[in-house]
Amino acid sequence: MANIASLLKADSGTVGAKVQQLIDRSRTLEKELEQLKAKLASSQGGDLAAQAIEIDGIKVLAAKLEGGDAKSLRDTVDQLKNKLGAAVVVLAAVDGDKVSLVAGVTKAETKRVKAGDLVNSVAQQVGGKGGGRPDLAMAGGKDPAGLDLALQGVAEWVKTQLAAK
Repeated sequence: MANIASLLKADSGTVGAKVQQLIDRSRTLEKELEQLKAKLASSQGGDLAAQAIEIDGIKVLAAKLEGGDAKSLRDTVDQLKNKLGAAVVVLAAVDGDKVSLVAGVTKAETKRVKAGDLVNSVAQQVGGKGGGRPDLAMAGGKDPAGLDLALQGVAEWVKTQLAAK
């Protein structure tokens, strides 16, 4: 206990309060970090809209975001769907050896393209699986090395789906 008090630069009577203070500080920093990640993903999302290609009247975008997590990917997909109009969007992020994927399809296009089917197609190529609603789906994978190729295949997958409808 004396060693802990020494590390915290506190006397033994105030160790509990000091530890609580450190825990509170850690939580605050974690929240700030999440907010910054969301802002970063949002700003990257704005830049990405220009990269969308058009296939049969639908804007198609597949991209990897740096520093994104599942929540920021979801938020960015929603922003892009609103910005692009009729759209199919797949965003991915890599954290170590884990891949996070989010696919979004605007409501009007869900009769032709299902986000769950799309995200599963991409996830299978990165050693994962996922699911969700026709307009928004999420997946995870364990093979980041296959991500770039998987994202490149999204446009062709969408073409195939549109041709079948």
